[in-house]
Amino acid sequence: MKIWIFMGSKSDREIMASAEDVLKKESIPFDTFIHSAHREPERIKELMKKAKDEGVVAIIAGAGLAAHLPGYIASMTDIPVLGVPLSASSLGGIDSLLSIVQMPAGVPVATFGIGKHGVKNAAIFACRLYRQLKTR
Repeated sequence: MKIWIFMGSKSDREIMASAEDVLKKESIPFDTFIHSAHREPERIKELMKKAKDEGVVAIIAGAGLAAHLPGYIASMTDIPVLGVPLSASSLGGIDSLLSIVQMPAGVPVATFGIGKHGVKNAAIFACRLYRQLKTR
């Protein structure tokens, strides 16, 4: 069992590292990917096809601007997707928050706060999911 962390670009790496720090501290295995839903949709599709075989129990997806990544991932899997809006525009992440929180029915994405606190909370939440599933 493991957690996957996704971000849309290398510029998100610094803030998304907070999720990695939490998972490392809790000794929970994870993999990190940098793939844009707009520029690399086929690569994300390939990964989602093998996510269950890889033992993925939750996916943390950070995204700014249109914040397409969490919803795109959630549209291809029933693994819980934890969306984190990132501040990438003059709107300070409000645009990303609204994009993630307004997923259409049938494409659920758990949405966390904007930025570093949201990233950490998503990672803590993923740890709790991991532990619940591990005890079954």
